[in-house]
Amino acid sequence: MPHDHHDHAHHHATFDTHADRRRVAIAIVLTFSFMLVEIAGGIISGSLALLADAAHMLTDASSLLLAWVGFRLSELPADDTRSFGWARFKVLAAFTNGLALLVLAVWIVAESLKRIADPQPVIGDLLLVIATAGLVINVIAFLILRGGSKHDLNMQGALWHVAGDLLGSVAAITAALVILATGWVLIDPILSVVIALIISYGGIRLVRQTGHILIEGVPSGLSLQTIQADLMQNVAGTLRVDHIHAWALNESKSLITLEVEADRSADPDTVRQAVKARLASKFKIDHATVELVGPVTTSKGSDVA
Repeated sequence: MPHDHHDHAHHHATFDTHADRRRVAIAIVLTFSFMLVEIAGGIISGSLALLADAAHMLTDASSLLLAWVGFRLSELPADDTRSFGWARFKVLAAFTNGLALLVLAVWIVAESLKRIADPQPVIGDLLLVIATAGLVINVIAFLILRGGSKHDLNMQGALWHVAGDLLGSVAAITAALVILATGWVLIDPILSVVIALIISYGGIRLVRQTGHILIEGVPSGLSLQTIQADLMQNVAGTLRVDHIHAWALNESKSLITLEVEADRSADPDTVRQAVKARLASKFKIDHATVELVGPVTTSKGSDVA
């Protein structure tokens, strides 16, 4: 039987990232500038919470820069060697940022345990002033990033970093108030551990989401069995649908390849276009590779792996 090999619906998504890129650029300037203030304040005051937050902000400045590069590259057009352009670089940047969050959390916990075993004096009033100023800066950066895309994993990675900074400032303020009121300096490393745990949650979540895309797992919300059953039920002239493979280019664009056995009486082009239309309307997949085959004499089991 004749085969219609690798027929594609090429509707490459256009990523409107200019506004998100500007938001990240502003956050970079705010984060890096205040990081220098926190380093000086942490050294002078002796606060681990402040130094940990400064280290987090240094990581964040680098991570935000990576996110900015991801947005910039995703705007470049496709070419002969990159048929999808650089769209997936944003996912890679978000994956890297997730790993950075986990590494940072481990470092903060390690340093906190050292401080708990060997408490150090902390200048509470200086810590309070700097941490309060940091909170204001971080709230501004957080609100700027929060106004960006809610579904872009690269933006979510940047947002998690700044959220960690914001929580770090809250912890430092709390530690300063407790130290000024009671003199109990252990509150500083203890709160640092709490913040590290919160940061690690964001890192794990981000790594899981982006890692699934990078290993080309089935996109969230899609079921190969459901797609198979739906096409056989709703596309006229379809006898068999199998060899289905679905993956994602990024968090917003899914792709699929599949083989369809058409009835002898059906027009192949009509069946193929109907399959594409159903995939686009029902499952929001507008990039499909459909291979049509004629009826076979022996029955085959379904293969959706």
